[in-house]
Amino acid sequence: MKKIIIGVVVVVVIIGAYFLVSSWSNKVVVTKDVKTPAPSDQIATTTPNINAQESVIGKSVEGRDITAYQYGTGTKELLFVGGIHGGYEWNTALVAYQLMDYLKTNPTLIPANLKVTVIPVLNPDGLNKVIGTSTSTFSPSNVSTSQSTVIAGRFNANKVDLNRNFDCDWQKAGTWQNKKVSGGSVAFSEPESLAMKNYVEKNKPGAVVVWYSSAGGVFASNCHNGVSVETNTITKIYATASGYPAYESFNFYQITGDMVNWLAKNNIPAISVLLTNHTDTEWSKNQKGVEALLKYYSK
Repeated sequence: MKKIIIGVVVVVVIIGAYFLVSSWSNKVVVTKDVKTPAPSDQIATTTPNINAQESVIGKSVEGRDITAYQYGTGTKELLFVGGIHGGYEWNTALVAYQLMDYLKTNPTLIPANLKVTVIPVLNPDGLNKVIGTSTSTFSPSNVSTSQSTVIAGRFNANKVDLNRNFDCDWQKAGTWQNKKVSGGSVAFSEPESLAMKNYVEKNKPGAVVVWYSSAGGVFASNCHNGVSVETNTITKIYATASGYPAYESFNFYQITGDMVNWLAKNNIPAISVLLTNHTDTEWSKNQKGVEALLKYYSK
């Protein structure tokens, strides 16, 4: 009888141990799969889990893809562009990636009548020069500490300032602050700016937002034809929502060639959003600005 009791106890212990180990094992698997949501102000450090229609719109001088990511299926397009000045303004690429993260997580924010396109890096060669990787996965820790390298990252592999390669007041010898820079041999001589031109002419976006740094403000566009009513409207909407000051024009120094002014020349409402410095994405401010535009264009 004693042996029977001992045997029963052993069996019970073994069964209990089996279920305990099984339960512990399942918990480990579940814990491994759980991901903690990133805070809204956390810098996007990797390529987002896109969940978007992806298309390569062109190649850089060194053969890197220039990629557009489209969210939503509406007929009116709202286009966001980052990284035109590559590694010199690397935070503009990161804020574009943050927007992609946000749209992936919150797809219902996009109105049914709208599609949102993000081109996060228009100058991939310049960005690569500063972050030292050929992929879009980078964090601020990847950024070069050499000031000369960071400045060199403003230009493409042909040493052209891409923003100066657009056809509004274009000059071969362009200006940047008090410096002379190359605007290219002719307007749109560079494959990166030409890719943007071709995309715009083919898709005809309803409005365009381009991120730059650093001045801290929202700037309306125009190319000697005045600020359009629509451009003036979206400048104020983005500025009011984000908390950035609004400006009718960029007049800190002479501009020879400019993407948003070229867009204005082609009757496309466009604004420049200049981040306050060269390191922060100020996502909370820009999130509010983006949401305000989505709400405006939902009408």
